[in-house]
Amino acid sequence: MIEKENIKTNESLKDHTTYKVGGTCKYFITPKDLEELITLIKYLKKNNMKYMILGNGSNTIFSSKEYDGVIINLSNLNSMKIEGDKIDVEAGYQLIKLSMDALNNGLSGLEFAAGIPGNIGGAIFMNAGAYKSDMSNLVETVTFLDENLELKTLPKEELDFSYRKSLFQKNNYIIISTVLKLTPGDKDEIKALMDKRKQRRIDSQPLEYPSAGSVFRNPSEDIFAGKLIEDLGLKGYTIGGAQISEKHANFIINIGNATGEDIKALIDLVKSKVKEEYNIDLHVEQRFINFED
Repeated sequence: MIEKENIKTNESLKDHTTYKVGGTCKYFITPKDLEELITLIKYLKKNNMKYMILGNGSNTIFSSKEYDGVIINLSNLNSMKIEGDKIDVEAGYQLIKLSMDALNNGLSGLEFAAGIPGNIGGAIFMNAGAYKSDMSNLVETVTFLDENLELKTLPKEELDFSYRKSLFQKNNYIIISTVLKLTPGDKDEIKALMDKRKQRRIDSQPLEYPSAGSVFRNPSEDIFAGKLIEDLGLKGYTIGGAQISEKHANFIINIGNATGEDIKALIDLVKSKVKEEYNIDLHVEQRFINFED
């Protein structure tokens, strides 16, 4: 069974999301390995207990209500091995850390990920990306638990990757690990590109506040969500403790004791005003958890 130190009760979800919002969950469990994860989920299914997998909470908005179930965190599944131009890495490994590992081994391809505060599992789930690149450009295979808790491996071609989408958003599969193929490169050039983009983030994004990155997808390559929101005069608009950033209009930030409800209300407001003014339906990149349908 699960070791006691890996089980927390009435855990605050504010400590597990980058927005720093959310109520408590009945149980927060961090299995020590794959075997323990499978044992846990079998138990939860047998007892009809609600559960969900949570990575870094970097694209997740929890309501203030108690999550009446089990939050499973895979941070202990964090092994990583580099052989040549391939990286075999488990779901709980941090994406930013992996981008630095790639740099240190002279491998190019993960430069876009140097500012994304998620883990590998979440990055593949959302097909995370930036600077016109994403995880699907690097993935060779993904290993996961299917609905019967059997370990399966599929190649990229069968994972239904598209813009911020993957096969894993359509079912109950649990990502366990992936093999990424990168390109040998010059360390100095890789570092220079990462440093340049880091400075651009510092200059253009409200990194000093809790947020979850860009809220909305750009409607097209030449229509930017942030520009639409800014042109509506919504920069700085505040509901409760949530604010549309004055630095970047496609960021919502927690300026002090925001709730998930504050953030959702702000998102709903932006969507309605953009629809009214431009007849454009903005698509939210983040996930709402434990809200009323």
